Amino acid sequence: MFRPVHLALVAAASAAPAPAIAHAILIDSTPAARAAVPPGSVAFTLHYNSRIDRGRSRLTLIAPDKSQTRLPVGTDGPEDVMTTTAEVKPGDYTMRWQVLATDGHITRGDVPFTVRTP
Repeated sequence: MFRPVHLALVAAASAAPAPAIAHAILIDSTPAARAAVPPGSVAFTLHYNSRIDRGRSRLTLIAPDKSQTRLPVGTDGPEDVMTTTAEVKPGDYTMRWQVLATDGHITRGDVPFTVRTP
């Protein structure tokens, strides 16, 4: 049987706000979406709105010929940032990202960019 004090505790617990659950959303990238960059080595930085699990996230570079190369994710830096580098030649590319947020949700997206002719 519930006593008045138990009912008060249950009522207080159910009225407390639940923690927010949010997906990791890309808020900034270098290069930026639709940017033009010179050929050669390009450093990529993808900044998210929440912490991500880099070990279970991935970056894939899609080349102009539609070939795909999985790139290593850097292990240093803030917990809401992924970094990598790649060698690129002129053409239209896409950086495809997939991240696992620390809340357990997976999000995906693309950052298209162009490597301009020197």
